[in-house]
Amino acid sequence: MAPKAHTLGVLVFDGMKMLDLSGPAEVFSEANRYGADYRLTVVSVGGKPVSSSIGMLVPVDGDVADAPPFDTLLVIGGDRLPEAPIDPDLSAATGALAARADRVAAICTGAFLLASAGLLDGRRATTHWQHTDALARRHPQTRVEADAIFVKDGATYTSAGVTAGIDLALALLESDHGPDLARRVARSLVVYLRRSGGQSQFSPSLRGPAPRTPVLRSVQDAVQADPTADHSLEKLAARVRVSPRHLSRMFRTELSTTPMKYVELIRFDMAKALLDSGHNATEAATLSGFPSYESLRRAFARHLGVSPTHYQRRFAGTGSGSRSPAPSP
Repeated sequence: MAPKAHTLGVLVFDGMKMLDLSGPAEVFSEANRYGADYRLTVVSVGGKPVSSSIGMLVPVDGDVADAPPFDTLLVIGGDRLPEAPIDPDLSAATGALAARADRVAAICTGAFLLASAGLLDGRRATTHWQHTDALARRHPQTRVEADAIFVKDGATYTSAGVTAGIDLALALLESDHGPDLARRVARSLVVYLRRSGGQSQFSPSLRGPAPRTPVLRSVQDAVQADPTADHSLEKLAARVRVSPRHLSRMFRTELSTTPMKYVELIRFDMAKALLDSGHNATEAATLSGFPSYESLRRAFARHLGVSPTHYQRRFAGTGSGSRSPAPSP
């Protein structure tokens, strides 16, 4: 028996991220090769072609105002969405399409469009790691999960940056047709069906602003200058001539963390850089100030959900590309 047709509406606009459209579209197109029946319709406000992030003009199938109800609405992201007020017509179009869709999924910064239409109020959501703080500030009613690759809250889905749209599309495909078809498509596209770890493995670990207080900047400078030294709370406090209690209070107030967690984060960031430059995990642990490989492994598990060796295999340079095997989902 032929599968039931599944209509996919894609909302695009000037400045849309090209991979946010092409990545998920390839997943559903590939699924059709294996027996699914996804039918893609691209719409824009006014029904006019839109310019993409790479300068390519993207044709559309019609105007938002004339669009039928969709089984799934995909909302594409764009670089300007986190940086400028959302166009009211685009926000209204998002809300109107979502109201008639069975489920709604935003790719990357498309979460800002959903939020502008009130569709993320009281919901869990994510977006690209560079913009999770902005999403949380602009839409405090949204519970932002900064490290997630994608988040499902009821019939509303959001995903992390660009290629995470492929992860999200595979999850939607698995929900529709089961893991076997999703796995076949992932293998065909040479991607993982489910990535281990969260999106923090793709971002700098020290994402927050540099300390404003001279005392805290001195602590940061001291740890970075000699990460293998004794940076216990008592030693750090004595170095900057404050009491351990006062130093702890300063860290909580300005950086929302403890001195020891901050020291670990600096060392962890250094270890990542050492692994990226070709040092093995034991060398990275020693040079960044961790007492052992095991302590480094525990830090990686806490912060990234993967081991140092797994991280290095994923991000180390591969030269001609022949040293790293293709993933086998």
